[in-house]
Amino acid sequence: MKTETKRLLKDLIETYDRNTKVMEHDAAKSVKEDGRAYGGFVRSAKRKLQEYISNELILIAWNAELAKDSTRLSVNSNKIRIPIKLEYVETIRNRAVKDYILANIQRYYYGLSVDKHIFIDGKMILGIECEAYTENAMIKRILVDFHLLKTKMPNLLCYLFQLESQLGGDYSSEARHAKANPSATALMSYFPNVDLKIVTMFPPVKQIDECRFPKELTIEKLEKALMFFVSNFQNN
Repeated sequence: MKTETKRLLKDLIETYDRNTKVMEHDAAKSVKEDGRAYGGFVRSAKRKLQEYISNELILIAWNAELAKDSTRLSVNSNKIRIPIKLEYVETIRNRAVKDYILANIQRYYYGLSVDKHIFIDGKMILGIECEAYTENAMIKRILVDFHLLKTKMPNLLCYLFQLESQLGGDYSSEARHAKANPSATALMSYFPNVDLKIVTMFPPVKQIDECRFPKELTIEKLEKALMFFVSNFQNN
């Protein structure tokens, strides 16, 4: 790993450390002044921090580690139109309804996005959902979102980046393992086209109340997460 890459990863850890201290203080203040639930405040803050970490890792992999042309890479979360299926329209028995939909077909779509859409040379190659921590209901939603995106981009790579996991089993930066959560695995079996990769920054938690700051973000974890991007970017 290049010296500049390691420096940037250390800077990212310092940024994480500074922000976690502020967030812990703000969470306690919010509970005291507004009666807001501590867990909800922290979860929201951690999710935003995970988005930031993921975005920085994308840029570090492309610009610092691989030294590729920065103009070729773009990252956004713009809505992607998922059109109505014509096969469904053909099943509508009410002729007036069917004719109206067909006459206005361009209006019948669902705007969908995940947290990070990664484009190289204008082509979306990778999507990332970022979470503070994930449980089964969220996995179900993430799988559906990626399944819909893959109806338009069959070769899209699908990732979940999370700080912590509530899925049980063994979810680390190596993604799926033999002791993975049975319910999550059952859900994934219905979406084989998604092939969701899961990257987790911290050891698993057992209770939501455990999802609190501060937890140490190590250079080793960042390096493993970074290599997901490097391996996917290097041949582009």
